Amino acid sequence: MAHVSASFSAILRVRLPDETGSFARVVTVIGEQGASLGAIDLVRVEHAHKVRDVTILAADDAHIKRVVAAVNALEGVDVQAVSDRTFLTHLGGKLEVRSRVPLKTRDDLSMAYTPGVARVSRAIADDPESIWNLTIKRNTVAVVSDGTAVLGLGDIGPGGALPVMEGKAILFKEFAGVDAFPLCLDTRDTDEIILIVKAIAPVFGGINLEDISGPRCFEIERRLREMLDIPVFHDDQHGTAIVTLAALLNALKVVGKRLEAIKVVITGVGAAGVAVTKTLLAAGVRDIVGCDRLGAVYRDRPGLSGVKSEYAALTNPRDVRGTADEALAGADVFIGVSQPGAISVAGVAGMADRAVVFAMANPTPEVAPELIEGMVEVVATGRSDYPNQINNVLAFPGVFRGALDVRAREINREMEVAAAHAIAETIPEHELFADYVVPSVFNRAVAPAVAAAVAEAADATGVARRGHAPGAGA
Repeated sequence: MAHVSASFSAILRVRLPDETGSFARVVTVIGEQGASLGAIDLVRVEHAHKVRDVTILAADDAHIKRVVAAVNALEGVDVQAVSDRTFLTHLGGKLEVRSRVPLKTRDDLSMAYTPGVARVSRAIADDPESIWNLTIKRNTVAVVSDGTAVLGLGDIGPGGALPVMEGKAILFKEFAGVDAFPLCLDTRDTDEIILIVKAIAPVFGGINLEDISGPRCFEIERRLREMLDIPVFHDDQHGTAIVTLAALLNALKVVGKRLEAIKVVITGVGAAGVAVTKTLLAAGVRDIVGCDRLGAVYRDRPGLSGVKSEYAALTNPRDVRGTADEALAGADVFIGVSQPGAISVAGVAGMADRAVVFAMANPTPEVAPELIEGMVEVVATGRSDYPNQINNVLAFPGVFRGALDVRAREINREMEVAAAHAIAETIPEHELFADYVVPSVFNRAVAPAVAAAVAEAADATGVARRGHAPGAGA
């Protein structure tokens, strides 16, 4: 059965006879089509008819159309309009700018703008560090994308990327009180992107790179980190890695295994896969085999270059070769950051006892959780309609909150590992179960815990400009 979701929900305005059983027929048809019934509102009563707004949850666009057609086919029933709730949410965009100071009188104007603002500008020019206290820099992050690797959509350009970056910005604000602004760039040129971000950096306390295709994303992040004295964080890499490690820490508690003793297989050796691998190694994992479309990555595999050569040097200590399914033989953990079908049910069946499977491809996992039920101990995905959703929103708001609180110069590996442990520890050990190893994205304890851990790690590793003041927002 298809998984219905609010992301594919619609409001059907239905006109139907005002007689016993007419609405029951509508409800029955919706159920027969496999959709879920939501809110039901009476719009108006007409002579011998009623008009109702009926909310449904479906699996995809085609599913919505099938439901509408089936309701319309009922005798005497007319679907007058269909409103996609997700599109309604985006009307006019999801962001706005509001003033933090009053602007009601001449005095207000003279202090917020001319002539008073000139004194503040002169103070910053004389003491550049005062920009952190006297402007939005202290609490603002730029969310930067070129729209070349957006969700599962691929290269859809800066306009297509903007709704996603707006969404990222509202998550920053909602979960960590961080002000974020989307900047979608109409260029794919690596040097140009780097120059643009470098030029706008004085306004921001951090840079969140998002949905930039590989391998350019590696170079863009590396060079910006070298150039700038504020955190540069490619969330597709590091956010994914942090939450994956957090989930794994708890999953291993459930199955009774240790990081340093497990065998891990990863499919996908792109941005996310490389970052997950490096973070797991930093946390203590010793045996990781990465697989791409050609199978296991090993040191002398023909055709390796660049990022994959570096990856091969870090991983696969047993020199495993063959397909991803073959690499899974005896493995304790599978982590998928690739595509549907990257592994098979038969491959999963060959894993070690009490195995862990993180099939994180979105929207369709590498292997369907329903097909491996009972074969493995813990299953996680990137989807909200299965248990154990590995979602970056558990990481990036708190990571930047902590970095901004101490005015960190960078976000380093130690800060990432600390963030993962903080996420994992928000679930007490006595509450851990196979279907609950990842906290809810709405668990309000997560972001503050992550922020505190990140700030402490920044201080310990010497990248903080000032001492830790939790939640200061400065």
